[in-house]
Formats: sequence, C-alpha cells, structure tokens
Amino acid sequence: MNHWLVKSEPEAYSWADFVREAGTDWTGVRNYQARNNLQAMQPGDLVLFYHSVSEKAVVGVAIVHAHHAPDATAEPGSPWVAVHLRPHAPLARPVPLAALKAEPRLARLGLIRQSRLSVTPVQPDEFDVVLALSEG
Repeated sequence: MNHWLVKSEPEAYSWADFVREAGTDWTGVRNYQARNNLQAMQPGDLVLFYHSVSEKAVVGVAIVHAHHAPDATAEPGSPWVAVHLRPHAPLARPVPLAALKAEPRLARLGLIRQSRLSVTPVQPDEFDVVLALSEG
C-alpha cells in the first residue's frame, strides 16, 4: 500500500463536502508531476486530505477507490487523469502546517519540500507521524 496527500482549498471543496458526497473523482489536476502521482495511486491506498490556503491543516484520511481514469473536466484526449477517492476517517484533530514543519521526522514530507504540488507521495512512517500528531 502507498500513501499520498492531496490538497484542496476548503472554500472550494472541503472535507465536509467530501464526506457529504461520500467521495469524489479527484479532478482538475494540471501539473504533470501531480498527474503522475495520481496515475501511481492504487485502490486501497490511503490519502491525507489537506485543507490549503486558509486553513493549512491535514483534516482527514481518504482511500483510493478506483484506478485513474481520464479527467472528465479536461479536453478529450488530454493527458489529465482523475482517481476516485472516498472518505476513510476524519483526524482526531486537524494537524496544522506549523506542526508538520516543526516535526523533524517530517522534514522530507512533499507538502513541505514542494509546497505548490497538489498531489504528493507520503512515506509510511510520515503518514504514521501525521496520524500520531492528530492524536496529540
């Protein structure tokens, strides 16, 4: 199993929206590196759901439900893909960006090293650290 992090502006699409809809196709990614990360996702992979811009915190865990498919919001024949994600569990407490940056074990976390990338891989030990931080 692999682990990932996806970013969404909560004003555009929040964890609450995601839970209410019981999942979504993760569309709109228009960066080749992020697209490659979507293509690498496998059903059953766990995904940290990060509220960007205004909140800047990991708020929940999603699960990859299906392999990537063409992004329905892109032009037909384009290289862009989407994966279907479903909510897995909210975090006990949101983990703010400041806490992620303050944790030495997360120094190589993609969110910190490539802050503009919307879909990044997360190492299993990093994933566990984020979950532990949410528990306090």
